[in-house]
Amino acid sequence: MANTNTAGPRGGTLRLVLGDQLSDNLSALADLDPDRDIVLMAEVRDEATYVRHHKQKVALTFAAMRSFALRLEARGITVRYIRIDDPANTHSIVGEMHRVLDDQPGEAIVMTECGEWRLAQALAGFAAVVEGRGIAVDIRQDDRFICSHDRFRRWASGKKQLTMEFFYREMRRETGILLDDGKPVGGQWNYDAENRRKLTKGIRPPERLRTPPDAVALEAIADVARLFPDHFGDLDAFGWPTTAEQAEVVLTDFLANILPGFGDWQDAMAHGQPWMWHGLISTSINLGLLDPLDVCRRAEAEYRSGRAPLNAVEGFIRQIIGWREFVRGIYWLKMPEYGARNFLDADRVLPWFFWSGETDMTCVADVVATSRDNAYAHHIQRLMVTGNLMMLLGVHPDAVDDWYMTVYADAYEWVEMPNTRGMATFADGGIMGTKPYAASGTYIDRMSDYCSGCRYDVKARTGEGACPFNRLYWGFLERNRPRLRDNHRLAMPYRTLDGFGEERRAALLAEAEATRTMLGAVPQS
Repeated sequence: MANTNTAGPRGGTLRLVLGDQLSDNLSALADLDPDRDIVLMAEVRDEATYVRHHKQKVALTFAAMRSFALRLEARGITVRYIRIDDPANTHSIVGEMHRVLDDQPGEAIVMTECGEWRLAQALAGFAAVVEGRGIAVDIRQDDRFICSHDRFRRWASGKKQLTMEFFYREMRRETGILLDDGKPVGGQWNYDAENRRKLTKGIRPPERLRTPPDAVALEAIADVARLFPDHFGDLDAFGWPTTAEQAEVVLTDFLANILPGFGDWQDAMAHGQPWMWHGLISTSINLGLLDPLDVCRRAEAEYRSGRAPLNAVEGFIRQIIGWREFVRGIYWLKMPEYGARNFLDADRVLPWFFWSGETDMTCVADVVATSRDNAYAHHIQRLMVTGNLMMLLGVHPDAVDDWYMTVYADAYEWVEMPNTRGMATFADGGIMGTKPYAASGTYIDRMSDYCSGCRYDVKARTGEGACPFNRLYWGFLERNRPRLRDNHRLAMPYRTLDGFGEERRAALLAEAEATRTMLGAVPQS
């Protein structure tokens, strides 16, 4: 696709479409006049490098944007498309907005609210400038989400604790999904207790449908390899949908062939098995190629028709209209202060093996490898392997945010930060969850086959050969005793710790400190 700087009619409306707004039903396009209006889309370095995004994420975004621009042009819509290698590219969204206005003055600007705080602030500043020049700016609600910012604020108002489960029930009531006569199907709202099976011998994850890159995607991949050679990750295994039609194929395959097993094994992990029973549609939903509510209704139809069990369908739907909507609500309710939270005063650097994968911890090496190769790891790998270890090590939450934003193709700050600063590291002090998800190696052993082939002994609590998760766990509790001792959900482990006696607790803390240093989690300079 060549650079497209089409000079449309003067005096119309300029409509901005961002890289994660690739939806036919985008509010910014709702009343578009193809005879007068211009759509602006721009690949800019500001967005590709504010963190050094995984090469696959940059290629995915560029390819999806280029394909969407072609889709609009096929409908007779004028698109001003700025390629990353355009010599005149200002490399910022605001810069490209000013440039198009300088070239083609218009009467108004329409955009859909963006997903990240920093860009929203930049666009608000731009709006103030151009409104001063007499150009109206209409920033519209992103109604691809079920819960608006105002709706979430109303729900959160007056609550001491924002609990996802109760929010999720509200979303179920509002959408009518998995309800019969206003009551939850099956008599329960949540079937998570049925969704914690370890992958047992003889059970193999299903083969997964991947999307071979089309011509547009191949060109984007080549551009990224050429222009962003130092970014994290490999491009060889790229297999993400970049068009709505490709995303539909992946979704259809998931609903028909994968969803029935999702419930039982959604928390299971296995060495060399990156996909398991997960949907692989988060990239498509977050880009706008799939409509999340439609996805949920189609999953419900699989249950209603008897093709998928309730625990699988409910667990899958909860990820979308529960967690996805909830974390977005938290992000916009609490920013920008949320991005500075560090409740546990974590102050360590991120060890290099999170980038290289060079570690004898089999679970960590496997998750880093699949993240590098695929720009993907599923939610338990993210939370209970990498996130858990970062928290036990005391890695500063800024470094944690940066890592997750860098390595995953579905990562956008609105969804990643509450999951990492909230769920993974408890840096938010309990806004997202009621306790830290700290765990020893026992959890990983229970939910995976990682420990059977690891050089470390998951059964040993202490000593050089003991699993580092074990060596860090009790020290983490002791180190954070002033902040966590009164958390009622940690009463049992603190009773156990208290029973060890003062001398043994001091020894456990000393071993944890030595382990942090040994693993490279040294204090920030």
